[in-house]
Amino acid sequence: MAAVSVAAEWQLLHNRFYRKPELYAMRWGGRSGGGGVDLGRHRVACAPFGGPIAVIRDDSKIVQLHAESARRRLRLFSSSGSLLASTPWDRPGGRLVGMAWTDTHVLACVVQDGTVYRFDIGADPAGPQFSMGKECFEEGVEECLFWGSGLVCRTEGNRLFCVPDLVDPRPSQLADSGLLEPPRCMAVIDPQYTMSGNVEVLLGGAEEDGVLVVDEEGVQRLGAGVGRVAKMAVSGNGKMLAAFTEDGRLLVMPTDFSRIMFEYDCETVVAPDQMSWCGMDSVLLYWEELLLMVGPHGDPVRYQYDEPIVLISECDGVRILSNSSMEFLQRVPDSTVSIFQIGSTEPAALLYDALEHFDKHSAKADENLRLIRSSLPEAVEACIDAAGHEFDILRQRTLLRAASYGQAFCSQFQRDRFQEMCKTVRVLNAVRDPDIGIPLSIQQYKILTAPILIARLVNAHQHLLALRISEYLNLNTEVVIMHWACAKITAASAIHDAALLDILLDQLKLCKGISYAAVAAHADNSGRRKLAAMLVDHEPRSSKQIPLLLSIGEDETAFVKATESGDTDLVYLVIFHVWHKKSPLEFLGMIHAKPLARDLFITYARCYKHEFLKDFFLSIGQLQDVAYLLLKESWELGSNLTASKGPGSALQGPRIRVIEQAQKLFSETKEHSFELKAAEEHAKLLKVQHELEVSTKQAIFVDSSISDTIRTCIVLGNHRAATKVKQDFKVSEKRWYWLKAFALATIRDWDALEKFSRERRPPTGYKPFVEACIEAGEKNEALKYIPKLTDPREKAEAYDRIGMAREAADAAAEAKDSELLGRFKLSFPQNVTATLDAIRDRFPFQGVSY
Repeated sequence: MAAVSVAAEWQLLHNRFYRKPELYAMRWGGRSGGGGVDLGRHRVACAPFGGPIAVIRDDSKIVQLHAESARRRLRLFSSSGSLLASTPWDRPGGRLVGMAWTDTHVLACVVQDGTVYRFDIGADPAGPQFSMGKECFEEGVEECLFWGSGLVCRTEGNRLFCVPDLVDPRPSQLADSGLLEPPRCMAVIDPQYTMSGNVEVLLGGAEEDGVLVVDEEGVQRLGAGVGRVAKMAVSGNGKMLAAFTEDGRLLVMPTDFSRIMFEYDCETVVAPDQMSWCGMDSVLLYWEELLLMVGPHGDPVRYQYDEPIVLISECDGVRILSNSSMEFLQRVPDSTVSIFQIGSTEPAALLYDALEHFDKHSAKADENLRLIRSSLPEAVEACIDAAGHEFDILRQRTLLRAASYGQAFCSQFQRDRFQEMCKTVRVLNAVRDPDIGIPLSIQQYKILTAPILIARLVNAHQHLLALRISEYLNLNTEVVIMHWACAKITAASAIHDAALLDILLDQLKLCKGISYAAVAAHADNSGRRKLAAMLVDHEPRSSKQIPLLLSIGEDETAFVKATESGDTDLVYLVIFHVWHKKSPLEFLGMIHAKPLARDLFITYARCYKHEFLKDFFLSIGQLQDVAYLLLKESWELGSNLTASKGPGSALQGPRIRVIEQAQKLFSETKEHSFELKAAEEHAKLLKVQHELEVSTKQAIFVDSSISDTIRTCIVLGNHRAATKVKQDFKVSEKRWYWLKAFALATIRDWDALEKFSRERRPPTGYKPFVEACIEAGEKNEALKYIPKLTDPREKAEAYDRIGMAREAADAAAEAKDSELLGRFKLSFPQNVTATLDAIRDRFPFQGVSY
């Protein structure tokens, strides 16, 4: 009897059964059905996957207002008719041309001047309004169509404009269709189903045969011979097109118009008000009071309605919204047919019948099981599958009991399948409840996925149910709890911060790893800065905690937390934030008391911010550090002049003044007398070098040492300047002789060198002259001075360096240096051995052997 009553509700279309169960009696804002909204007087936009319904009075119709206000309101309902939100419609831009829900449950509304308004499920703006462009504003929008996340508009001049993504709206114009008259109908193919990856718009011309296909690249006419099309509907997978022609035929063909798959004469030339695909097996056409379902074979199915309806296309059927109810027209699943079809002898039907006999304590239950023992796994699977497709809870329970009953006699069946279906059915029943109003089928649920369903519940502020489903399915609850916390902060403006904090923490602590900083940021954006500060104190991650502390003005706390974290990057983040936010005096005073922040700031400022660092050192009385920075600046000035300077560059003046400033600062402290003297002499040397470059017109003096300056002067023949440098910088006589000797040797002025050696007895001896000559490679010149060396060892080494072995040996013997003689023997050629032996005989050294 149960099977008969179930199958009696089905309609047969050729060899396939369809059913149309009532999902809800529409509440329209109240607890009881009926009244509230007349669909014939309103514009309606329904979201797929059991989504919300948007309703607004149609301003293109003349309607009687009855007791309602003349001011229009945009009202949002759940699929069961529960009022979700309402807002006055006072948007400028002319009449409302169209509205639809996006995949993310954002309601897009297009008005006549091309302005697009977006609303969330709470009827609040979901982003700034935007325009479809200047042309739409000037010509006016006549018609618009939507797909998952995009929008196409047609202007009164028959130009097409597209927004592929309403999240990031960037309007663009499609190719010119060339139509002079408005098309009879329009349809769009979702970009994910086109070869080009761009949206394609199908236009049924008023006078032309076939259909125009318009995209960004061009226009092509397809479907020659099908006649003039008055209404079109693209299938859910974008592969097929249902077209109603002006002569009353329904044609189904691929979207490339390669062939006509089937044709049906509708016996009327009046185009239907609505047309939609029911899954992939049939097409629905709606005229006033008549809904016609046409399949590829057999007679159509007719449904009579005495009230207006709206067809809502789904992936596995069509939801039918009327003033009083929400129905779901779908093909009956094969598993359900196998169980409930009248006279069915399928194993699943016998298993279901066996359960009834078992409940009646009839022995026929065992008889049925014996008949299907070999097919028992298939029967159990069919019962489980049928339970998932049912909307009636009692029938679900009976089918699952039948599956459990059969499973007890089927050891090889996967028991996880039964448990998963029980979980799925519980979730679906929970969201189908009229108070929630999301009538998902199991196929829709699988496509939508549980995380997206939970996100939609959260957006609808059904936090408790979303949390329970997340816990039941072992999903992350962080998103749910965070959204609840933010919503609680927004709604609880009358609750004191401390009390609200306790309420929030009771729930937030249930989720490990939750971002307190994100909730605190929302509190700050809601104007509750004190609450934000208390919340962020519970954030364990410094990388999230510190930026928020800075954003809410808790600079001191941010410094403390950053220092405690030991992360120098975070300390620098706080430093730079405070630096740009506060006055220099406040900033310097703040970091002076924080050693880590102070040291990091000094390290950074030494490289990039000298002037600011000097102010800091001056403010804390560290004059020597300012002086060091000035010296560094002087060297940087010098390096900048190296590439482009000319003789006696005028930029040396500022450099000298910088060094003099450093000198003055060093003089303020007693501990830096060396630095004071060094800075003084450096400035003095730069002045001398600057004057030398001016006089010689050669940029070769600045930044050289005192010794190099003297040597360069002598090389240039400017002995007077060299002598002056010697006197000014108190160069010692020994150093002077070394420098002048080498300088004269460099220019190979041997006469001057000899004259210099005779001026008076050199304080260094004649070694500088010997070294200078040997370095210059002049052996003969060196021989003038080697005999004058007073140290025999130096004399021996000098003879050795110019290759005079005998003289070197004689000098070594005179020095009585056995070690030197031994080294000479190893380095001299073999023919000098006899000479060394003779020297040994003349000067026998005790303990010396060769």
